[in-house]
Amino acid sequence: MATCLVTGAAGFIGSHLCEELLTRGHRVLGVDTFIPYYPRALKEHNVAPMRNIPGFTFYEIDLRREDLIPLLKNVEVVFHLAAMAGLVRSWSDFDLYMTCNIGVTQRLLEAAHLNNIEHFIHGSTSSVYGRCATGAEDSPLEPVSPYGVTKLGAEHLCRAYAENFRLPLTILRFFSVYGPRQRPDMAYNIFIRSLLNDEPITIYGDGEQSRSNTFVTDCVRGIMLAFEKREQSVGQIFNLGGGEIVTLNQVLDTLAGLLGKRPRITFAQARPGDQRHTTANIEKAHRLLGYTPTTSVTEGLQAQVEWQRTLL
Repeated sequence: MATCLVTGAAGFIGSHLCEELLTRGHRVLGVDTFIPYYPRALKEHNVAPMRNIPGFTFYEIDLRREDLIPLLKNVEVVFHLAAMAGLVRSWSDFDLYMTCNIGVTQRLLEAAHLNNIEHFIHGSTSSVYGRCATGAEDSPLEPVSPYGVTKLGAEHLCRAYAENFRLPLTILRFFSVYGPRQRPDMAYNIFIRSLLNDEPITIYGDGEQSRSNTFVTDCVRGIMLAFEKREQSVGQIFNLGGGEIVTLNQVLDTLAGLLGKRPRITFAQARPGDQRHTTANIEKAHRLLGYTPTTSVTEGLQAQVEWQRTLL
């Protein structure tokens, strides 16, 4: 069994990954900075069930400032999922995105290199592709938001360390992850919350923008495959997405049916940096890792609805 460090361990994807690693018998060091991007209580709730599990150790530290070399001593695998996410705020608070997404990644890579880490798995995003993310991993990289720019910068740093110091590296590009524990600023969380509370919903754009949604357990399955099939994944970049493509309008129709509600929708101008279409080309992940998403959008939305009901 491996000793694993998971950054962003109290977050959406990170907390699910920690649980899966522990279930499979690995030792997990979870790290989170608790930057006040959304209510701390939600992240505390994510990590609370694991705090008393043997093999799990949690550290609240600021990855931008802490000495990371001792932290990574005796760690074999790093799962770097911590990041400042979201497009809108990246326009107005670029320093925060730069220090969290680029600065922290460099500091972790340096500590990983000096500790001879066996595998560094970096969580990236479809936003590195730009307005339309519809191709394979070798498609042009043309981000259209500061968030996407910082995530692409982090990828370049990863590849520089891999090239110069032979750091065993895998990059995973996530596509529109949703499900229980989704951040409250994300669209599906907002839609469900608004429907449950009979509040109006604003769609930015015409609602025909499409997404290759990925249910969180499918995303975690892809991460685990990259970890477990190290010989196939080191040195590679993989898209991890779901098997269905839906528009925002279709998602709202599905949610309205699941909740028995009629949404009150207003349309507003599309926001700077919003992606128009994302279609995860997962052929490479399927071929090399055996990755196949299994959760339908309707099943996934139902699971998220049930989770959000518990928060009321």
